[in-house]
Amino acid sequence: MKKLLCRAFGFDNSKHSVLTETIAGVTTFLTMAYILAVNPMIFGALKDMEAGASFTATALAAIVATLVMAFYARKPFVLAPGMGLNAFFVYTVCLGMGYSWKFALTAVFIEGVIFVILTLTKVRQSILNAIPMSLKNAIGGGIGLFIAFIGLQNAGIVVANDATIISLGDITCGKALLGIIGLIVTGVFVARNVKGGILLGIAVTSVIGLFITDAATGKALTQFSGFVSSPPSISGVFCQFEWNHILTVDMLVVVATLLFMDMFDTMGSVIAVAHKAGYINKKGDVESIDKIFMADAIGTVAGACLGTSTTTTYVESSTGVGAGGRTGLTAFTAAVCFALALFLAPLFLSIPGAATAPALIIVGMMMMQPIVNIDWTDHTEALPAFITIVMMPLAYSISDGLLLGVIAYVVINAVAGRFSKLTPTMWILAVLSVMKYLFL
Repeated sequence: MKKLLCRAFGFDNSKHSVLTETIAGVTTFLTMAYILAVNPMIFGALKDMEAGASFTATALAAIVATLVMAFYARKPFVLAPGMGLNAFFVYTVCLGMGYSWKFALTAVFIEGVIFVILTLTKVRQSILNAIPMSLKNAIGGGIGLFIAFIGLQNAGIVVANDATIISLGDITCGKALLGIIGLIVTGVFVARNVKGGILLGIAVTSVIGLFITDAATGKALTQFSGFVSSPPSISGVFCQFEWNHILTVDMLVVVATLLFMDMFDTMGSVIAVAHKAGYINKKGDVESIDKIFMADAIGTVAGACLGTSTTTTYVESSTGVGAGGRTGLTAFTAAVCFALALFLAPLFLSIPGAATAPALIIVGMMMMQPIVNIDWTDHTEALPAFITIVMMPLAYSISDGLLLGVIAYVVINAVAGRFSKLTPTMWILAVLSVMKYLFL
């Protein structure tokens, strides 16, 4: 059994625990299970695409990509159709540009194929390795703030405000109260080093949600609406490509935009989670990055065939790493959870966002650790790093934070006359980043 685990998932009995890896996988799944509800909701804006088919396609895409990560890359990263990328698919390509979802699926498929080629030729790895260490450290901190902000939003602890953009929500009732209670409960578990403390915190908070009422609906925040249901068919969306527009300028623009968004979202997420898991060496290179990127690329191709938007590595994987996950067994467990979710959707989707929010907030705090390695006395390193950190949550985009950080790094060091620090790859990345904002 031990030899099988080692060959399949990179498991080392002297370092790893089956129980810990399993708990980590379930924890990661629970913190990103919202995609099973959010993705069909977003695709529901398209009148000719069934929400049920979108739900099944989302789960299947996550399963395929995560299994590749588990067995091939043997890392605890979990993949699913990406947030932001799904919104671009629906609201920009379909509703904004007026193209069909089949056109958009074709663009996703082409993007995935290009990423497979870029990964095989090690272009993606070269780009990642060219990013300065200060920016890599900043990425972890920026994403930490970003996912903590998402957690605070999900719980209603911070809300929209026309005068100040955001403000503190009503923390005396409803989901905001549940989020704060959950943060305290989960924080105590983590502070006392309870095994699986994050997962236990989600479970306890969900139970407490049975006794806290949503002010808007008058119902309990945690609503168990059933346990088992048959997964809807994807026959209406499976391999529904539209090839008659592949040579148009619009297709080129859509594919290029997806490439930028996916590449830098994935890079940011991988670097952040790899930092936490200890997969980055002293040179700043990520262990097995080619295999990690290949899982991402294959997931995108598979997702397009199944009928959903670009599949990418989720930064929520850091919750599983925070729970102790270090091998492909964590990813495998998460894939099994997605498979179960196909049949147990009512149960899994009963967990309120306020119950998973504390996990995101606490892991966000943990991910801030790499910023201590930034030389804050050297402004040519500190300022680009700072821009990267603050722009991720403020722009609500991992890729935008990283792109702006790259531009700032090149411009500031060039103006300061420190050309020796700027590699040709960094110059190319900066130019492409500027072109992205000017033309895409």
